[in-house]
Amino acid sequence: MQVLKKLCEDQFRVVEPQINAQGIHVWPFDPAFPVDVRFQTSGLGHNVRKNRHDYFELAYLCAGAASLEIQDRSLPLQEGDLAIVGSSLYHRFECRSRPLMTLAVLFFEPDLIRADGGPDNADYLIPFLLQDPQFPHVIPADTSIPAQVFDLMQRIRAELPAKTPRTRLAVKTYLKMMLILLVNQYASYAGTVETFQRQQRALERLRPLFEYLEKHFGEPIQVQEAAHICRMSESHFMSFFKRTTGQSFMAYLNHCRIERAQVLLAMTDKSVSDITQEMGFCDQSYFGTVFRKLVGMTPAAYRARSRADGAKCQGNHGAAPLGLVTRAPIARGVLSRQGGPAPIAAESRELLSEALTERICRKQRGGAAG
Repeated sequence: MQVLKKLCEDQFRVVEPQINAQGIHVWPFDPAFPVDVRFQTSGLGHNVRKNRHDYFELAYLCAGAASLEIQDRSLPLQEGDLAIVGSSLYHRFECRSRPLMTLAVLFFEPDLIRADGGPDNADYLIPFLLQDPQFPHVIPADTSIPAQVFDLMQRIRAELPAKTPRTRLAVKTYLKMMLILLVNQYASYAGTVETFQRQQRALERLRPLFEYLEKHFGEPIQVQEAAHICRMSESHFMSFFKRTTGQSFMAYLNHCRIERAQVLLAMTDKSVSDITQEMGFCDQSYFGTVFRKLVGMTPAAYRARSRADGAKCQGNHGAAPLGLVTRAPIARGVLSRQGGPAPIAAESRELLSEALTERICRKQRGGAAG
């Protein structure tokens, strides 16, 4: 379907400024009512790197062809398909067509539903909590579910910003209508709450490493040292990190460094040589090789293109340069945007898990009694 250009925003320009120093994507929700709907576009070769976040996400493909790259899987999306993404898996959407890929995205914090009262509210969130490595994240257009969800997305968007009791009631009603469609769609999927809890425990084990990288970003670090920080053997660390984040440790580190290099190339006049050293690469030739592999062009070409794009888009709300490869977020609920603990998200996660566990146990007891 066609979306008015004036409603769309460039995915990179929006996402990059919202990624904190540790790589956690923090959406600027209204803290009193954390839900938002946006239209975002992206072109071939302008791929946001895999990331994760606190909020839950629904993405409807309005135009073009795309893929959902999630952990080590690549799931194709055609126009009219819907993708559902929770908070514990690294992912990104890649454009697979010309012209641009256009996504309608809905973001919401689970607290919005959990805190709404009622013992069964956690049930609305089950599809987001039970996303194991085989979870079918993409709902095809021919099921009719995506079109219904997209209609409700637009209804929510029309009510935002929700500042009155009526508009907030309307948004929550539409959101719950959307979520019950997903609950029904995934009713037969045999996931368990342990799937969610296991991923959270895995991410927590990597927390010391992420904190170290933030403080020593440009310094050399080898796999052996990273494993020591996490108190694991080198072989166990390598498999554990890949299984948890969907990429090897060195690939993760290179992506983070290249993304920061992109910012410096686009926003400063620092030489490529200085940026190479600042990002912790051993020499400029290796930096250029890694940069071309991840971005698809040389550092000099990227700088020229970013400045040309910036000139064209001057006045676009001070947007960040086009094509930034955004940093992969670190553990959800581990660190807030300021780098401290995130007690609200952690509490929400714990209560959701407890409520869901109790709900499953009640159903199992009922089934046994029958």
